[in-house]
Amino acid sequence: MGLLDRLAPRRPDADAFEKAPAPTVDSVFATKALRKFLASLVASPSPVLIDLGPVVGANISFLGEELGCKIFVEDLFADLDRHVREGRFERFADFLKARFRQASASVDGILCWDFIDYLDKAAALALAGELTRILRREGALLGFFGTAQPREGGYSKYLIVNEVTLKRRPYPAARGRQAILLNRDIIRLFPGLRVSDSFLLQNNLREILFRKPG
Repeated sequence: MGLLDRLAPRRPDADAFEKAPAPTVDSVFATKALRKFLASLVASPSPVLIDLGPVVGANISFLGEELGCKIFVEDLFADLDRHVREGRFERFADFLKARFRQASASVDGILCWDFIDYLDKAAALALAGELTRILRREGALLGFFGTAQPREGGYSKYLIVNEVTLKRRPYPAARGRQAILLNRDIIRLFPGLRVSDSFLLQNNLREILFRKPG
């Protein structure tokens, strides 16, 4: 049984994270997968990209200039916070199943960031199923996964400095990271995708680039 199977549904203690706000210091780190993610989208004349994090103007400008793409920002962190604070997290998996209005096989690339780290098994499976559904054949999904529990609570906003450098900016969260997922647990979330590249970074993040078979 993997860690994914041991993610027990529980009501998160929102107050615990509010009393220990995330630090406000940015950290800069090298990314190995972002360049490969961008390269996978260059072949499309006008790719469609979904960003699951909060709106970051610099990221939109960078991606627009590099790819000439159409970008949809779907801030799932805000959705998660709202459900936790309102005591409705047990409904979050059902919410995710109806969250995306995009047609099946209509998206070329997805920036998932580290969102799955904050979910339980039901919500993670619901999200993975929807992302697989909307991704086109040969489309790419980039996800980050923690390999060690951080010392502080909070979400992370990722800012693209260039194709090989990211800036990580923490901000307060109503829900902390859940159990650390092993590689096999992550891969089982996306049975319809294949792992193209996987990198373990010095800041305890694992970058995994998925591709949808053609």
